[in-house]
Amino acid sequence: MLKPKIYIDGQAGTTGLEIVSRLSTREDLELLLIPEQDRHNDQVRKQYMQQADLVFLCLPDQASIEAAKWIDLDTKVIDASTAHRTDPKWVYGFPELSIEHRQKIAQSKRVANPGCHATGFISIVSPLVQKGVLSSEQIIHCTSLTGYSGGGKKMIDAYENHKTEAMEAPQIYGLDMQHKHLKEMQSVCGLKNAPLFSPIVDDYKRGMLTCIQLPLNAKNLYSVYRDFYTNGLVHVHPFGYPANINANGFSHRDDLEIIVTGNEKQALICALFDNLGKGACGAAIQNMNLMLGIKETKGLQF
Repeated sequence: MLKPKIYIDGQAGTTGLEIVSRLSTREDLELLLIPEQDRHNDQVRKQYMQQADLVFLCLPDQASIEAAKWIDLDTKVIDASTAHRTDPKWVYGFPELSIEHRQKIAQSKRVANPGCHATGFISIVSPLVQKGVLSSEQIIHCTSLTGYSGGGKKMIDAYENHKTEAMEAPQIYGLDMQHKHLKEMQSVCGLKNAPLFSPIVDDYKRGMLTCIQLPLNAKNLYSVYRDFYTNGLVHVHPFGYPANINANGFSHRDDLEIIVTGNEKQALICALFDNLGKGACGAAIQNMNLMLGIKETKGLQF
């Protein structure tokens, strides 16, 4: 059987570079690498897309929208940008949401890869909405801590080569309360109201910790998650936690852990994962595997 041909449009960005690095060791795939001098040549890019069985779009939103128009309808596409995450013609790439969702990804030609903060939020909130624990009208407060690699090349360079004293401390951003992941958080979870969301970046490279608090019995919530997540790359830590939760605790891993702590009246629910793993590249490769009929976890670390 011929190896599937994979092309990554935007291979020089943070997400693109990570996917190239991971797929370059896969003997079951043929990776099509565009020469450096042709990365911005639209005609050459189109030629590579025409050769590919599956294309990753690792581009800014508008560029992804334009590039998606160039790709043959029979060619499989995974878009890592925000552009198509709430587009009904694209399948949202989070297979653990349901058996039906996993099947849709496997059968789809167009999959939108989730955002990193959104991955944490949806992994926590969607099961509770699906099971009727939370109303779709609930207004949910959420905080999410990320390593600086989530900000891309410029932020990585700033933290690693031009760090100021202010950057040594956590920094809340998205102060206009209009973070670009809010639309998918609300849409995928079926919420009528946008979450109240505070993202925070800190002085470590990789890892994400997304948390919500609810005035509900923590052990009961733990049971919901334990029964909901039975396969895939989302799993549930035994109830409680022995010490502090470190936001970089799952760096260089492609799975996600739900952690439930609290008491009979209040619960803290956290999603611990890598912003470049299950929050980006790991999820993209997981979706690629499903779309190509390959073992879902092939090439992933967990």
